[in-house]
Amino acid sequence: MTPPQLPAVVEPAQLTAALRRGGVLDRGAVREVKVLHQRDTVVSHIVRLGLRYVGESTGAPQSLILKMAHAAFARTLADRGRHEVAFYTQLAPNMPPGLTPRCFDGHFDDESEAWHLLLEDLTGSHDIATVPTLPPSRDQAMAIVTTLARMHAAWWDHASLGATVGTWASIEDSAGRMETFAGHYDRFADQLGDRLSEERRILYRRLIEQSARLSQRYHSRRHVTIAHGDAHTWNFLLPRAGVADTARIFDFDLWGINVPTSDLAYMIALQWYPERRQALERTLLNRYHETLLAHGVTGYTRGALDQDYRWSVLWHITKPVWQWSINIPPGIWWNNLERVMMAVDDLGCEELL
Repeated sequence: MTPPQLPAVVEPAQLTAALRRGGVLDRGAVREVKVLHQRDTVVSHIVRLGLRYVGESTGAPQSLILKMAHAAFARTLADRGRHEVAFYTQLAPNMPPGLTPRCFDGHFDDESEAWHLLLEDLTGSHDIATVPTLPPSRDQAMAIVTTLARMHAAWWDHASLGATVGTWASIEDSAGRMETFAGHYDRFADQLGDRLSEERRILYRRLIEQSARLSQRYHSRRHVTIAHGDAHTWNFLLPRAGVADTARIFDFDLWGINVPTSDLAYMIALQWYPERRQALERTLLNRYHETLLAHGVTGYTRGALDQDYRWSVLWHITKPVWQWSINIPPGIWWNNLERVMMAVDDLGCEELL
């Protein structure tokens, strides 16, 4: 496959201007830009750029990460690009430092639907904890949850939510989404046949029937925040041994206003099998709550966190069906289905129905 054409921002003059705006380049200028490596992810194209300077460039980055649309999904998933650019250019500058990679430039073109992000390259200092789908160690998981809690605390019940930051789903929006889900579920259940037990079918039917009542937690607009939306542990970068830094979060194309435990349930209940989940779940929830309190969240008790977590785990039985509906391979949605159903059983989430 021919690599996509790089955007104009990688030209030396435009890179110089971007780095000056970012406060990391004073009197020098970018002289040369070289592609060090490039690869495709599922929906994006990642390019690592090497930079050389002329003049004074102490402290300026020697490399950057350019993220842009995957050619095969450039138009079909353009809104995800628009959404991620909005996060890095509008939300990230108003967050505490050290939570995400720094963004030096981001743009979405309404006409062509092309987009790009020019991000801090943390290759030399950070790495993903493990290869997918191997869970992280206890210490790695603690670092990840700490950073997630810090991000959630930064937007907790923020006055900007739904005004200038994100959009609230209306009650009608929620009802329409559940109607769409119900149609997907019927086809999903038909296709699975006896691989979906009657007990699980009853659980799905009860969730659909009571979705309006269950949605009241979201529509209360209380104790909510900006959720990542795809917070598996492989979307976090951890500092390498000997590096004094914190974990960073990346891939923000699914962010939105939500109950914060939606990210925790996605990370833990959907992704981990019972032994690992049971070994770390309480410890991680404790760390999450302690970090919220340490960063200014008030009025949210440990009991409220448990209740929200169970609520979110129950809602996550919908995730495998949504994944099936967009043709994600069974190796992903089937395992997610088994894991989240075991979490529902362990945590007594049916009581919420």
